[in-house]
Amino acid sequence: MEIIGKRFVISGRVQRVYYRQSTIQEAKRLGVCGWVRNLPDGTVEAEAFGGVQALEQFEQWLHRGPEMAQVEQVTSSEITHRGDAHPQITDDFIQKSTPPA
Repeated sequence: MEIIGKRFVISGRVQRVYYRQSTIQEAKRLGVCGWVRNLPDGTVEAEAFGGVQALEQFEQWLHRGPEMAQVEQVTSSEITHRGDAHPQITDDFIQKSTPPA
C-alpha cells in the first residue's frame, strides 16, 4: 500500500466545538496516523499519513467535521512521507499543543 502525507488547515467555526478530538477519533477509525492542533489564528492544522483511499475519506470528513463545527474551508498540501523529516509522527493520531502566537 502506498503511504502518502498531507497537511491540512481548516477554517471556520472549528475551535471549541470538539473538532480536534473528533478528528482524532475519525483518523483512528480510518487507520490514519499523524496529529492535529489549534492555531492561534482560530484555524485547526493537521498532518496525516495513510493510504490514498483512507486520506481521501479523512479529507472528506474534515470538510464536515463534528456536528457543532461550521467548516468554511479546508486547504491541503502534500508533504513528505513520515521519515526523518517528521520524527514526531508515530503510528497513532495525537493532539499537539497550540504553538505560541
